[in-house]
Amino acid sequence: MAYRVAICDDSGEDAEFVRELLEQWANQRQIDIQTEVFPSAESFLFRYAEDKAFDILLLDIEMGAMDGVTMAKRVRQDNEAVQIVFITGYSDYIAEGYEVAALHYLMKPVNRDKLLSVLDRALEKRKQQERCLNLEAYGELVRIPFYEIRYLDVHQNYVTVHGKRNYTVKRSLGEFEKELDQRFCRVGRGMIVNLTFIQRVTKTEVHLSDGTVLPLPRGAYEPLNRAIIQHT
Repeated sequence: MAYRVAICDDSGEDAEFVRELLEQWANQRQIDIQTEVFPSAESFLFRYAEDKAFDILLLDIEMGAMDGVTMAKRVRQDNEAVQIVFITGYSDYIAEGYEVAALHYLMKPVNRDKLLSVLDRALEKRKQQERCLNLEAYGELVRIPFYEIRYLDVHQNYVTVHGKRNYTVKRSLGEFEKELDQRFCRVGRGMIVNLTFIQRVTKTEVHLSDGTVLPLPRGAYEPLNRAIIQHT
């Protein structure tokens, strides 16, 4: 499998430097990559409208008419999986990166070792996103990517998997717990939550990034906080 990477920077010299480092990283890790370089946010979005199958975006922020943060927001409207890394000469935009779930910020001039480390993280996240939960539901086999699953909850003998769609099956929560990976945390007896969706935790509630509010069982606050810290 070849991973697709886009470099978007209005400085041809900076873009070429990043491209060379990217090729070094791919050769060292023995990874197949396809790299495309774009001189503006607009040129990337024109290409993206035809083909959205990019795995990693390396974006400058200060570019022409449209900046990299605005471009990233456009991409995030329909793509939760792509890994976004900002490469910039300015630190003023870091807070805005949280809005688009940016993986990292790198300051120019780019440090080779830091970029390679960030690319390793981006690749690992993409590999995690390739994992799926297989369900037999409504007379068919359904494959749900782990990164789409917000939480699972149990009612009597049935578990509902909450993703882009909800699927209810007659299985135990413990069976699901064995299949899921380290981004998921068992919360009490009746729920499993995807840690990457958690925005805020109170003594009584878990607030997810899509606005969902889940009740937090007694005694679950401290273990959940520890799981979030360990996963970060």
